[in-house]
Amino acid sequence: MNRKTMVLTAAIGLLTPALSACGSASGGGAASGAIVVGTTDRFEAADYAPAPFDPAYAYDAGAWNILRQTVQTLVHTPRGGGQPVPEAASDCRFTDTGNESYRCTLRPGLKFASGDPVTAKDVKFSIDRVRAIKDENGPSALLSTLDTVETKGTDTVVFHLKTADATFPYKLATPAAGIVSEKNYEAKKLRPGFTVDGSGPYTMKAEVKDNHLVRAVFTKNPNYKGDIKLQNDKVELRTFDDSAAMGKALTDGKIHVVSRTLSPAQITEFAKTPPKGVKLTPMPGLEIRYIGFNTDAPTVSNKAVRQALAAAVDRNNVISKVYGKSAQPLYSLVPTAVPGHVNSFYNKYGEANTAKAADILKAAGVKPPVKLTLNYTTDHYGDGTAAEFDALKAQLNSTQLFDITVQGNEWGTFRPAQKKGDYAAYGLGWFPDYPDPDNFLAPFLEQDNFLGTPYANNAVRTRLIPESRRAADRNVAVPAITEMQDIVADDVPVLPLWQGKQYVAARDGITGVEWSVNAISDLQLWELGRGVSG
Repeated sequence: MNRKTMVLTAAIGLLTPALSACGSASGGGAASGAIVVGTTDRFEAADYAPAPFDPAYAYDAGAWNILRQTVQTLVHTPRGGGQPVPEAASDCRFTDTGNESYRCTLRPGLKFASGDPVTAKDVKFSIDRVRAIKDENGPSALLSTLDTVETKGTDTVVFHLKTADATFPYKLATPAAGIVSEKNYEAKKLRPGFTVDGSGPYTMKAEVKDNHLVRAVFTKNPNYKGDIKLQNDKVELRTFDDSAAMGKALTDGKIHVVSRTLSPAQITEFAKTPPKGVKLTPMPGLEIRYIGFNTDAPTVSNKAVRQALAAAVDRNNVISKVYGKSAQPLYSLVPTAVPGHVNSFYNKYGEANTAKAADILKAAGVKPPVKLTLNYTTDHYGDGTAAEFDALKAQLNSTQLFDITVQGNEWGTFRPAQKKGDYAAYGLGWFPDYPDPDNFLAPFLEQDNFLGTPYANNAVRTRLIPESRRAADRNVAVPAITEMQDIVADDVPVLPLWQGKQYVAARDGITGVEWSVNAISDLQLWELGRGVSG
């Protein structure tokens, strides 16, 4: 997933009505009776991001976590993970042996929050709209295998695919396939501002201050019909500038739950000596961090330079200095918990092998030290990013094979520059759209990929990606998945660094914490409830 922070212009940011000022989670300032959840996800105002909560535009963890509460999809990932199950639909299935035709039947009596009925026509409109708008920052690439959408009556939708795609149900479970109404969304134009309307479990109202979304209040949708069982009537999502302020609000009792993003130091502190009334809950996570390369840039166009970096980087050194127990080394784009993972980079380069890196450069006629700037975003992935890149700089420079400098910029500057190819090397993160190895490979390697990279491997694009998607039994796809990981390790268009672990901190008396975030970092606010304080 793109996983960028959305930003709006002042003019459109103020289209959403403001709510009352924030206050204590236990006092009258918070939405009445709401469970208050803190996050460091930020939604700001700038021309390049006009519609943060429009399903045709939104493509990041923060915005998708808003949409998952409010905009319904035909299927969704069940609370414990696994294959998608019906949500707005009562039944969905492939109707052919080649995985090229997928049919869904809507639940009876399905309604938008407004009370208007949800029909097969709305589903077709919503998905065709994402494909028609095809925003360069949006999620339309997830629907790249879709050919046409057909409706049969008012309650049946048939998706005809261009080619076999056993992962298509996972894609229908993402907000890219969120169902919206023609009354509120134009067919070929984004909907600006923070307002969102759908048929999901909650309605949402937003408070905007200085062109930032500072609070979102989710209220139980009385018209909701679907698979999700709500454990509360109201949840408030409150944004914080940094982890320190968010952590203090939790320990002071002003919020009940922290979802994103605790700093590495806070995780260590909360694990060893948790504040009174606060419990830290570890959860599986599939977030990855990596360095991407503009393979046309002169400094890294020679594959040997990228291979030498892959051989020289010391993942354990960076993790121990910055992230501690919140991360683990990653030697492939596919995380260790995902079926089909292989340690391709370790198998080829070993761990922090300076001698091997030197040999690679020498064989290619590249004289060290290689000068290179590593670019990163200062305000998107949490408080550890700057320290991470300082540690990378020190570690790589200590090999005397590289002369590394680092440059940090706010996301509003960083992401457009990265997409334009202004950076030779840059740090990014990835939260998967769905828990299948396809989603850790295709978004980086297929045409019109997330990175906008010029790198192209014909075997990957024309043979291996299609081959991997044909297999309904995902174990059958493992040989193709393995080959792609090995190709990435050899060509190094992307250098994986580490895989994250997830932690949620919550005050006593809040139940459902262990289900509130799933393995792909989807926020499931409906799981939170109130119980007896521990």
